[in-house]
Amino acid sequence: MTPRYRHLSRLLLPICLWTSTVSSNAQSIMWQQLAATSRHRLDTADVHALRIELESISFFRNNEYTSPLAEGYSLPGLWLQPRLTYMPLRQIKVGIGLHALIFNGANRYPNYVYHDIVRWKAGQYTSGAHLLPWFRAQADFRHLSIILGNIYGGQNHGLAEPLFNPETNLTQDPETGFQLLWDRPRLHADIWLNWQSYIFREDNHQEAFTVGTTWRIGKNDASPQPRRQEKHNAQTSRKHTSIRPYLPVQLVLQHRGGEQNIENKAVQTICNASAGAGTEWNTGNSVLQSLTVEADALLCYQQKGQLWPFKSGAAGYASLDLSLWHFLEAGASYFIAPRHFVSLYGNHFYSTLSTTDEQDYGRLHTAAAHIRFHHTFHRSYTLGADAELWQTWQAGRSDLNFSFGIYLRVNPDFLIKRFTDSGRKD
Repeated sequence: MTPRYRHLSRLLLPICLWTSTVSSNAQSIMWQQLAATSRHRLDTADVHALRIELESISFFRNNEYTSPLAEGYSLPGLWLQPRLTYMPLRQIKVGIGLHALIFNGANRYPNYVYHDIVRWKAGQYTSGAHLLPWFRAQADFRHLSIILGNIYGGQNHGLAEPLFNPETNLTQDPETGFQLLWDRPRLHADIWLNWQSYIFREDNHQEAFTVGTTWRIGKNDASPQPRRQEKHNAQTSRKHTSIRPYLPVQLVLQHRGGEQNIENKAVQTICNASAGAGTEWNTGNSVLQSLTVEADALLCYQQKGQLWPFKSGAAGYASLDLSLWHFLEAGASYFIAPRHFVSLYGNHFYSTLSTTDEQDYGRLHTAAAHIRFHHTFHRSYTLGADAELWQTWQAGRSDLNFSFGIYLRVNPDFLIKRFTDSGRKD
């Protein structure tokens, strides 16, 4: 073992042992408020209510990258989702609307799949905005939610940062397919299928879809419980200290293929997996409100195809996050891939395979730090800002990369009409 690896093992071992003995994913509070649904369970008070819901994020993000792993770029723009929703029963909700992605200064948009841009339809363009239909049908049972159409995607999956780049919340198409959400007092499970490309009989591109699942073993705030108990838990959690251990297990798999025999396009099946342990300490202090530590073992595997120049890889990841004064976050992390690792949807600096020249650099080390600000003016209006640093070491070189951004989420809803159904019971 080299001196660098000995030093790293001495650093990670105490963290792993501590989190496994006392061990919420280490999820950014800012990105949770900007891009996640606060509660996916249906509100029974909305039965027979017809509503207009508006979901939007305006953003400006600048990525200054010097590493050969990725080129820098900027993201100025917004996405907008106007939706019409209705609950005919206490357990059923349906919604229909549109999703529009707009980049400042752009007037034509390639007909890609955003995110994981695949190039099979690059010759087709839309004008004005990248526009898609939006539809969701949801059925709730006691502990299970079933969603068809546009699922609760992105930040809602709770993936660890090496497996999902939070920036993706700004640019990806709404995830569309099928989802199961299972909630118990000490377990949250999310199983989903995101169908990214459908093929007709004579199409010359492949179908593509992503299957994923996340399991979080530990106290679950999203589990169904009486409203009085929810209010009581929210009040007491702000007053008392608590240590909340959890165990995250996650899998993301992408498949490209189809039944059609497409020349020079072999079937591709690639995946990421992670398992770890963490703990969240709510201090009850007004300055340092909470501290979260997490350590994860990561795997990548190419079951079919030659998208990657290797079959499998592994990595380790440890993170520390602090919540300060109700509106600030600060954190640091360390990532190591001793040989190879590729993240399907994670940040560029958690993959040894370059998105610039498609070379595999191997033996990647990434130290990261961030500071984030968030403020909710009302439950429907959230402002966020962040700055991040990544120091990478690979192939005999080191590079410092940074990014910063500012974001505004606007998601009000308006009651149009509440219908009565006195002759029938829900």
